[in-house]
Amino acid sequence: MNDANDYDYIIVGAGSAGCALAARLSARPATRVLLLEAGGKDSNPLFRLPMLMGKLFQSGIYNWHFHTEPEPNLNGRKLYWPRGKVLGGTSTINGMIYVRGGKQDYDGWAAMGNPGWSYKDVLPAFKRSEGHIQREGVFHNTQGELTVCRARGWNALLDVFCEAGRQAGYPLNDDFNGPTQLGFGRYDFTIKKGKRWSTSFAFLRPALKRSNLKVVTRALTHKVIVEKSKAVGVAYETNGLMHTVRARKEVILCAGVVGSPHLLMLSGIGPEAELAQHDIPVLKALPGVGGNLQDHVDCVMAYECKQPVTLYKDLRFDKIAFSVVQGMLFGEGITTTFPYEAGAFIKTSPELADPDVQLHFMPALEKTANLYFPNPFKKTSIEAKHGFTLRVGPVNPNSKGRIRLRSGRPTDAPLIQPNYLDTDFDRKTMVNAIRATRQVIEQPAFDAYRGKEIAPGPDKQSDEDLMAWLRATAMTTFHPVGTCKMGHDDMAVVDHRLKVHGIANLRVADASIMPVISSGNTNAPAIMIGEKCAEFILAGQ
Repeated sequence: MNDANDYDYIIVGAGSAGCALAARLSARPATRVLLLEAGGKDSNPLFRLPMLMGKLFQSGIYNWHFHTEPEPNLNGRKLYWPRGKVLGGTSTINGMIYVRGGKQDYDGWAAMGNPGWSYKDVLPAFKRSEGHIQREGVFHNTQGELTVCRARGWNALLDVFCEAGRQAGYPLNDDFNGPTQLGFGRYDFTIKKGKRWSTSFAFLRPALKRSNLKVVTRALTHKVIVEKSKAVGVAYETNGLMHTVRARKEVILCAGVVGSPHLLMLSGIGPEAELAQHDIPVLKALPGVGGNLQDHVDCVMAYECKQPVTLYKDLRFDKIAFSVVQGMLFGEGITTTFPYEAGAFIKTSPELADPDVQLHFMPALEKTANLYFPNPFKKTSIEAKHGFTLRVGPVNPNSKGRIRLRSGRPTDAPLIQPNYLDTDFDRKTMVNAIRATRQVIEQPAFDAYRGKEIAPGPDKQSDEDLMAWLRATAMTTFHPVGTCKMGHDDMAVVDHRLKVHGIANLRVADASIMPVISSGNTNAPAIMIGEKCAEFILAGQ
């Protein structure tokens, strides 16, 4: 059926970039905006408590629940790839760490032939969104919609970790979004009054008061409608019924690193052989669609703690139940903090110009990307589970993978092939990262707390042993990007104004446009990309 309403702009995907973009475009009263989201509303209150992220991240709620294909360099393992399927997208289920990336990232994008994307160009877009409650000055803004705050945790091991980094020769860093990333410190978070502050809460909910913005949830977009090499609308499904809706000006895909290339290919825009294999007529041959997939691979290093000072004592069922109520009612207590609050950006070689490894430190043990929650009714020693965890991985991996079609049906999840640890560079960096992290943990600051190394374990010392362990255990940091690469080479999908090559009135605006992955957590850059897209459109570019 046809939608009786036409819109100026149709945005597909109400995620990190899409919510920001919809808010900016609809701020002009005469501009009519339709925002389509495949997931539902973000109504579950438990998702707003930061400490529960680990438990809920594993569930199928608000989640596409993707898995990769068997990874050839990781012993054929299929890795879990959660992506947000809800208003706010992955910002509704992620770890809320606010890291913009390094100056060198964006200057590198500009040097690749993308004017308008240098650090001095993107910093205003970052600041436009930011409403930091504790920082201001050259690098920060206190007035934006996206509330950002300093880490809220009080566990003593967070300071022990930072002091160990200083003893190992690294600087302390009070602000990873300031002049430099290098050093040890605590992260900033998109948390407001103890609650997750997703892009849905920050941007979309206030904008919904506007009559010129319409949001449709549980709307699975099947394809972009293209006429004479121009995007004119989309076809989408809700409740088993098909709808078509037209855009007077533009269609903008904000469906994410998986969804945006998938939708382009379903629409006949992508690698010719791939489309032909699934009997999809080729409207525009773009070999780069789905390619250039990059992600931060990491490993989980773990140690026993000799003293019962970790988060484990606070996570017992009876205590956590009280803390949930405390967090929901008053925005206080352990559930309003995120466990990986401390971190670092380090160089594994002094010759490097910029950090090549990121650390996330948690004063608790992790089990399958989740926290141990003790059961008070079991007669096991609580102290037996005291320990601390570090997630360790390179910030600039150069292994590349691809998103491919599983079929020509929009309801079939695409094939996800990240190709982790495919290059010697990535393998060497991972091994060096483990060794550099061990040196930090061996510093005197940890002497009173450091117990046995649980993982990789003291028996893993040689390059060969460490690589065998990595192949068996390495995982994703959940930062995939790059599958609709920005640029002007043969593999580029969008230009420096995010316009799809060869198709008028069609843009992509999400983390899939990154030509090279940013250094660190990728949610803040995704929001910035939504801001930049709005900037281009509102300026008539």
